[in-house]
Amino acid sequence: MTIRLLSQPDAQALEDFLVQHRDSSMFLRSNSRRAGLDYRGHPFQAQYMAAFQGDAIVAVAAHGWNGMLLMQAPEQATAVARACVALSGRRVTGFSGPHAVVQQARVALALSDAETRIDFEEGLYALQLSQLAVPDALASVRVCSRPARAEERDLLVAWRLAYQFEVLNDRGSAESQREAASFIDEQIAHGSAWLAEVTGAAVAFSGFNAQLPDIVQLGGIYTPPGLRGRGFAKCAVAGALLAAREAGATRAVLFTQNPSAVRCYEALGFARVGSYGLVLLR
Repeated sequence: MTIRLLSQPDAQALEDFLVQHRDSSMFLRSNSRRAGLDYRGHPFQAQYMAAFQGDAIVAVAAHGWNGMLLMQAPEQATAVARACVALSGRRVTGFSGPHAVVQQARVALALSDAETRIDFEEGLYALQLSQLAVPDALASVRVCSRPARAEERDLLVAWRLAYQFEVLNDRGSAESQREAASFIDEQIAHGSAWLAEVTGAAVAFSGFNAQLPDIVQLGGIYTPPGLRGRGFAKCAVAGALLAAREAGATRAVLFTQNPSAVRCYEALGFARVGSYGLVLLR
């Protein structure tokens, strides 16, 4: 067993490992493809530390540009987490990955008792897109689904801030506002932001927080409080997934701990396939 820093020539070995754990590796796969393996501090980049058995990767930890430690380590979680953070020398702001692995990494880095903004064990859900159950309201066009437009940016940033407050326990700092704006700008620019619309008015948001040719990961789903309970989020999600399926994706994943969201996703055909850990430190 050897542990070392990855660089761009290791990209295929990393992909070969991560695809074996595709449902819980979306951030790692998407970020490494998008930004490469060589770290310069730019958005979506990370320092990737991997454990090898022979020529094959068996575990990886990635310390991202934003301080998040992304984990995929069925074994050697303690070793790769410690080696990655020792190399980066940067503060860990949170953890993401399979729940049991996240907990091992927190113990390894003596952060189990650190103050958190959120500390979630969420259900990990997956759907083969060929099995997507399209809501009647969307199929009958009572509710429409379409990509978000650039001129809707201010509305969507406001929705994202509300989502961050409600779901991520974010209290609306200046940095929070920059993060919300950056998220929405990225979503619109990459065609990853979708809206449900009724009589010309946007009523719910759906987006992909990680996207690959074969698989997409839903994130940031939001309906304003006064419009909830009418199936609008379900239509927004289904519309986004129909577009992803038409573009060639065959699978979708998400993680959530919200019971009403679970009912929505299960109605579309999602089934639980595991547990996912998401921790944001204060």
